[in-house]
Amino acid sequence: MNHVLRTLSTFKYNKENEVNNTRTNQTRTEVARKLRLGVLLALSVLAFTSMTFAQAAVQDTTLAFQGGIGVINVIGQNADSTIKLNVVRGVNPAGPWRISSLNAVITSDGHISVIGRGLLLAAGEGIGTNAGASVHATLFCGAAGSATAFDEPGVRLDVNGNFRINDFLTPVTTTATSLFSLPCDSPVLLIRSGATPGQGVWFAAGIRNNILANVGK
Repeated sequence: MNHVLRTLSTFKYNKENEVNNTRTNQTRTEVARKLRLGVLLALSVLAFTSMTFAQAAVQDTTLAFQGGIGVINVIGQNADSTIKLNVVRGVNPAGPWRISSLNAVITSDGHISVIGRGLLLAAGEGIGTNAGASVHATLFCGAAGSATAFDEPGVRLDVNGNFRINDFLTPVTTTATSLFSLPCDSPVLLIRSGATPGQGVWFAAGIRNNILANVGK
């Protein structure tokens, strides 16, 4: 009888130890899981903060455009039944032109790099040609009606409508208070006809990209 009682007592002790060990292991597993989640959360916050600071730093030193919009010269009708031209930042539109691709990067020192491809006439007898045109880039900073324009001398289009600009922006007007610097508020990039800064109708507009565009592509 005593042997049976001792056996039962030993069995009960072993079961209690087994239950306690199971609870201890579960507690340890839960603690480890929470620690892993905490570490992952901390790393995620750190990564997001780093990305935010990096993006802000890039935006303070670089302005990028990736993609282009060919000119749409008429956008409606005025109250007096005359056509309403697509005037952008005070610049009149050309006739229809199309552009295949446009990449531009402007740095805080005013250096501008632009690669454009396939800028060709989209209407008229010269459709599909470059019309022997030269182009230059004008960057506007500021709201419509009060924007400051910065320009560069320009280049000729090749036979396929391709062009490359590698120059420095300067203020279009002599009344500008300062040389170009970033950030540029409400930026608008226009590719305009001719090679005279501050003059010419617009052929295409850049599409802003907040991430540095790769102008070498």
